[in-house]
Amino acid sequence: MLTNRLMFARDSGLLSLPGSGRLCVFGARSGDDLSLLGADLQVVQTLRPDHDALKARGLDVVTEPTGDFAAALVVLPRAKDQARDLIARAAALVGDGPVWIDGQKTDGADSMIRELRKRATLGEVIAKAHGKLFCVTGADVADWRAAPSRLLNGMVTVPGVFSADAIDRGSQLLAAHLPAQMKGVVVDLGAGWGYLSAELSARDDISELHLVEADHAALACARDNVTDPRARFHWADATTFALPGGADHVVTNPPFHIGRAPDPSLGRAFIAAAARMLKPGGQLWLVANRHLPYETELGEKFVKTTDLVRDPAFKVIHAERPRKKPH
Repeated sequence: MLTNRLMFARDSGLLSLPGSGRLCVFGARSGDDLSLLGADLQVVQTLRPDHDALKARGLDVVTEPTGDFAAALVVLPRAKDQARDLIARAAALVGDGPVWIDGQKTDGADSMIRELRKRATLGEVIAKAHGKLFCVTGADVADWRAAPSRLLNGMVTVPGVFSADAIDRGSQLLAAHLPAQMKGVVVDLGAGWGYLSAELSARDDISELHLVEADHAALACARDNVTDPRARFHWADATTFALPGGADHVVTNPPFHIGRAPDPSLGRAFIAAAARMLKPGGQLWLVANRHLPYETELGEKFVKTTDLVRDPAFKVIHAERPRKKPH
């Protein structure tokens, strides 16, 4: 991981950073130890849980870099176009300064090295802990900057957000099975770039529509895609989000991966969060991959659950009346 590679680079005398000037770190995660990089750094992190965890450690954490920088470090994300965009932003930010790049092999570190050999001066590559750490200077990558794209339905997405290239089929199934009338306050939990909320905005009996999304970039797209005056946008961790007054309905297509690793506990946390924020007569509308083991959590958190779809890949579940724990 990043921490191990940084320690190895330091101990080997390969971690060469400018003697003065700030360092900008793009994409560091909550468990990354950045202390080896010195105190004068700023972290750019757009995922709310990682953002808040890093900030709690006393780091300067932002969603966009501010000021001047002598060097940068890019922690590669999974999406290749997003990775290219971060490297292009880092290179533009530091000018002739060094840009360090770190990533797991599964996140495309090797292919990025091959591409950058043609566009930059590449330093020694440190291979450790199933990943690579390397430094580039003079990178000619301005054309790697990512621009927003529009899907066939006219909605805006950007690289790196969930389902950036097309509407997710699970979300389409969920939208098709939502009731024609959904009175009251509705929460789109893990709203992404706003597809479900855009579908919901056609219902005139909704009084408030709350979009809750941890990815700052996805939520920015949602602001463009959902212009209904009833919409409220929350950059927040969906698993801990609380809505004063509660909700009448929660709709969700919860993620079930952390990085590349499947983690059904994330979906279960979404179900628990939905149960907490729903009013006593509230209803949950959820889509998930058919194999995900959510039934126990749904049974513990709701009085009644109904599987609405017989689809080989997905299940759409309607859960009613959250069980409230006694105070």
